[in-house]
Amino acid sequence: MKQVLRLVAWWSRCLVDAPWWARDRHEAAALLRVGRIRGYGANYNGSMVASMTAFGRAGDDLVDWEIRSVNHRYLEISLRLPEPFRDLEQALRDVAASRLRRGKVDATLRLARQATIVPRLNDDAFAEVLGVVDDARRRLGQSGTVDAVELLRWPGVMQDDPDNVARFKEAARTSFVLAVDDLFAHRNSEGAQLDALLRERLADVERVAAAVRELVSDQAEAIRDRLHKRVQELGARVEIDRLEQEVALLAQKSDVFEELDRLDIHVAEARRSLDGEEPCGRRLDFLTQEMNREANTLAAKSVLPDAARLAVDLKVLIDQMREQAQNIE
Repeated sequence: MKQVLRLVAWWSRCLVDAPWWARDRHEAAALLRVGRIRGYGANYNGSMVASMTAFGRAGDDLVDWEIRSVNHRYLEISLRLPEPFRDLEQALRDVAASRLRRGKVDATLRLARQATIVPRLNDDAFAEVLGVVDDARRRLGQSGTVDAVELLRWPGVMQDDPDNVARFKEAARTSFVLAVDDLFAHRNSEGAQLDALLRERLADVERVAAAVRELVSDQAEAIRDRLHKRVQELGARVEIDRLEQEVALLAQKSDVFEELDRLDIHVAEARRSLDGEEPCGRRLDFLTQEMNREANTLAAKSVLPDAARLAVDLKVLIDQMREQAQNIE
């Protein structure tokens, strides 16, 4: 605990003159060290698997943030900000990009239901516009009063109160960091479910592959019986040596042990990716493509009907894995 307190105090001294977005980055790093947020490190469940589909929300009496993310090949951040907050866009992007690697992220900032940025009168602009109106009326020989509401509609006559805007901006900055944290929580929660699902599917793939391996171990004998039966049906006379040559040739063409060995390697590599310390979405997507290639070859080479059926089961399992892997960061 003393080390944590010293760390927080040291970061506080470092942040005195830092811009707000840089402060948030430093704060994120410090919080990551004490295990409060995910950042680029392990997520809340101890796994590196994080879903790209998530939702985050945060707000206070002034502003409300909503952040949605879906799967995407790269990181794409879109911010919807009211006009007074447009100058925060790049800094907010930097904060989000410092914590996210992949996904299409849409963040929307709204004023809270009862909150209003009250404008104030720009005295100089008002006086200038009023002078122009009076001058125009004198030249046209018109008299009467000037509609104050119409004057206030002129561009620049009303302006946002800097102190009021600054208060709203500070609330937007603080709430944005909290909304990103909430997004992480949802990403990690779904990531834990994806991690468990993928491990279950990998175990199923191993089980089916083992069944295929056991089934095709007697494939040569099944081919021999089939050829003998076919020869007997045709009533033909075939030399035993010639028949054995055909059996050996067909057994060699239908040998799937190489595909099964590669499939086992891909399954082991997928598990290592899930256990690793780096985002594994792209790697898992590639591995499932390779698994599917082996399953297709296995299905094409299978002579036994049961082996062909198991190959189809493999393809279904691998396709389910690939759909889930494409949603992982």
